[in-house]
Amino acid sequence: MKKDRYENSRQLFLKAATLIPGGVNSPVRAFNSVGGNPVFVKKGKGAYLYDADDNTYIDYVNSWGALLFGHAFFSVVDSIQQQALLGTSYGIPTEAEIELAKLFVDAVPHVEKVRFVNSGTEATMSAIRLARGFTGRSKIIKFIGCYHGHADSFLVAGGSGLSTLGIPDSAGVPQGAVADTLLADFNSLDSVALLFEQFPESIAAVIVEPVAGNMGCVAPSRGFLEGLRKLCSQYQALLIFDEVMTGFRLARGGAQEYFKVEADLVTFGKIVGGGLPVGAFAGKSHVMDQLAPLGPVYQAGTLSGNPLAMSAGIQMLKRINKDEALYRRIQHKTSYLEEGLKSVFEELQIQVCINSVGSMISLFFNSDVVTDYASAQGADAGVFREFFHGMLGQGIYLPPSPFESWFLSDALTQEDLDHTIEATRTVLTGLIKNKITIASALSWTR
Repeated sequence: MKKDRYENSRQLFLKAATLIPGGVNSPVRAFNSVGGNPVFVKKGKGAYLYDADDNTYIDYVNSWGALLFGHAFFSVVDSIQQQALLGTSYGIPTEAEIELAKLFVDAVPHVEKVRFVNSGTEATMSAIRLARGFTGRSKIIKFIGCYHGHADSFLVAGGSGLSTLGIPDSAGVPQGAVADTLLADFNSLDSVALLFEQFPESIAAVIVEPVAGNMGCVAPSRGFLEGLRKLCSQYQALLIFDEVMTGFRLARGGAQEYFKVEADLVTFGKIVGGGLPVGAFAGKSHVMDQLAPLGPVYQAGTLSGNPLAMSAGIQMLKRINKDEALYRRIQHKTSYLEEGLKSVFEELQIQVCINSVGSMISLFFNSDVVTDYASAQGADAGVFREFFHGMLGQGIYLPPSPFESWFLSDALTQEDLDHTIEATRTVLTGLIKNKITIASALSWTR
């Protein structure tokens, strides 16, 4: 009898399901979008994951973008080990917080002060509170399909098109928590302008993923971010870049440097700590000084600035500073992968949309261009499900959802990229052979 290559993962999931809701500690880890049981990882090294059944995978998740240099990066691991011997948490200031803050401020444009927190969700919800406190206004604008963590005010369903009535997207979120969250369409300045016209003196901030990564990788259209900057300045609202995915990934200075657009506040996630639980929000001094203990906007956290995360982050940013060719190199890898994937789809005459920005990339089984949440939803999730499991069997770990960006690490080799391209050809050829024709959007010609 043929051994199940995921047997140990399957058994672990059955145990986890009896102790942890849904068997996972974050819904994105579940395989709900693709079917089956999640893979349980035993270790990661460089570009590779090793699961509980000793299967090896080329990793295109990289802790959802946090691992720019791949798993178990030597200088980060060494710094964590050394710090752990001295203590893991004090709840008292350390010099390492100052060192990482200096590296952060020097790297990120238009930033004078930074507050470290413990997650991207904490960073975004704190930035919103700060924006409201600074402006004295209550309403915020977010974009349909952009995810900013699980704070109540962000969990809003958009329905179709523009809506000014927030509808909770999760049980347990009261109507009042989202009543001041206004929804606009990503890449539509008209939808944002309309909201400002309706509420000219009530909007505290616009928060946006400069590159959307939670409806797949979706780039801002030409002039979109610049237009947001102009509207925010015109109506005296703050522009918040949620850089939990793009920060230190698109460029040393993040999306502000990459797109040359100035934000008033920026939020970052675990990439700041080399993959450890950490986040940050930052901006000009006159805004950031509204935070307690200087100002009236309260934000606190016992583990904020914990020494393990600070030591790892210092090594992460020092390596970025030292490696001048880093972003050119990883961009080249992404471009190589994109061209290789396109050539396979063209060879097999399968229509697909591939989006990429920097080291973020995703594919949509859709013949149309994907520019926002509505067009992303037009992609065929059924075909992606088959593709995902096929690639998993070929040793390629992709995000287990058609609406998540892939992230490349610098640890990927030419051989890894070539294997990914060839695996794609093998999987698609198998789907065609088995007459998998789930999507009307696809043009299967064989």
